[in-house]
Amino acid sequence: MRPPLVIDVHGHYTTAPKALEAWRNRQIAGLNDPAQTPSPSELRISDDEIRESIETNQLAKMRERGGDLTIFSPRASFMAHHIGDFNTSATWAAICNELVYRVTQLFPDHFVGAAMLPQSPGVDPRTCIPELRKCIEQYGFVGINLNPDPSGGHWREPPLTDRWWYPIYEVMVEYDIPAMVHVSTSCNACFHTTGAHYINADTTAFMQLIQGDLFKDFPTLRFIIPHGGGAAPYHWGRYRGLAQELKKPPLQQHLLGNVFFDTCVYHQPGIDLLTKVVPVDNILFASEMIGAVRGIDPETGHHYDDTKRYVLATPHLDEAARRKVFETNARRVFPRLDAKLKARGL
Repeated sequence: MRPPLVIDVHGHYTTAPKALEAWRNRQIAGLNDPAQTPSPSELRISDDEIRESIETNQLAKMRERGGDLTIFSPRASFMAHHIGDFNTSATWAAICNELVYRVTQLFPDHFVGAAMLPQSPGVDPRTCIPELRKCIEQYGFVGINLNPDPSGGHWREPPLTDRWWYPIYEVMVEYDIPAMVHVSTSCNACFHTTGAHYINADTTAFMQLIQGDLFKDFPTLRFIIPHGGGAAPYHWGRYRGLAQELKKPPLQQHLLGNVFFDTCVYHQPGIDLLTKVVPVDNILFASEMIGAVRGIDPETGHHYDDTKRYVLATPHLDEAARRKVFETNARRVFPRLDAKLKARGL
């Protein structure tokens, strides 16, 4: 049997050429002064610039750390759905998704796309569907990122179990794609974006799913809750107990056929806890490399986001379980990725 592929289900294009950020700054400036608003055609990024941004960053680290394939999406903190209106988000999402698509075309053996949606606070999710369909049908993307709080830290949208979100879920089921539940920048000073808002959102999404019965309506719907599931694994007993008080089935029956967690947890004790508490069939390898935590841990001498080391070192996984975490779980949760790999003879 061949060694498992190492599939990282959580990568963002955080190293995009600076021209992208410059264009976005002009777009934001144009909200107050329309004369400054750039057209999409004014953004010019060459293939060589994309190659350099990937080869010297994500791809270099994948080769150094032993990664094979990354599910790649636009930079999460750049989504900033709270800025402007739907048209602002629609233009920005289209640009960011196209750039990710170009990465997947230049490096087809190493990157496959996941879409940013053009969400906007209070706007009907149906408006996201054309961009979603384009990314799946034309770009060959295998999943989406879904922001449960496009208001940027103020939580004005209904819970994920509300029928308000159902148009997105119906299309997800149609294409058999999962969504990573991922917020963007916090514009609320109470919540640091990556240290608080992200983890709060992961935990909030998990509790929302406990409270509802979403998967009775969508039995094949799948969510990945990133960053190890926020506080959920650490407080697993709390959530089991709350589900019990709410007269819900045990978590294994209620959620774990549809909800998965990634390994973007940046120290060994965290991975040890995750792999001890959460069933192995619900854990997908991920690093979010060159993301929220980019430094070197002085206690280990390795980058915090070199999560493969933790998965290899944890005592709670044997080789069969590691194969699930590194490869087979991802192929099961992302069927379109599995089809791509099978087409390559993998």
